[in-house]
Amino acid sequence: MRFWDSSALVGLLVGETSTTTLRRLLDANPDQTVWCLSTVEIGSALARRVREGFETPSEDRFRTDWKELSEHWREISAVEHVRARALRLLNVHPLRSGDALQLGAALIACEDRPQALPFVCLDDRLRDAARREGFPVLP
Repeated sequence: MRFWDSSALVGLLVGETSTTTLRRLLDANPDQTVWCLSTVEIGSALARRVREGFETPSEDRFRTDWKELSEHWREISAVEHVRARALRLLNVHPLRSGDALQLGAALIACEDRPQALPFVCLDDRLRDAARREGFPVLP
């Protein structure tokens, strides 16, 4: 089991330089733990790519791939517990609120034992914070 940040999930769904590496990680361990609001961040990322004119998969293809991917998700939805950890993280690391929530959800997923749960992420700032919290960071 690994915790997948929305940046890595988006990387699985749209063609990026990291997609092949992310696919290998997924193939090695298809069970994913995600923050319950990652779906909003994925939708936001796709909408932004369309607005900015980036090449994206067809909407039907994207939604099919997204549905297949989400069938293996274990969603962390303990909002109060995630919020408490996110507030602490904001005081310790230079994170945006969404990233603090992602990292807070990962802490809930591993019961505050970050060394036990690999954290898959493409965002440099979030990767750094996760590493400082004790998570093994992939890729």
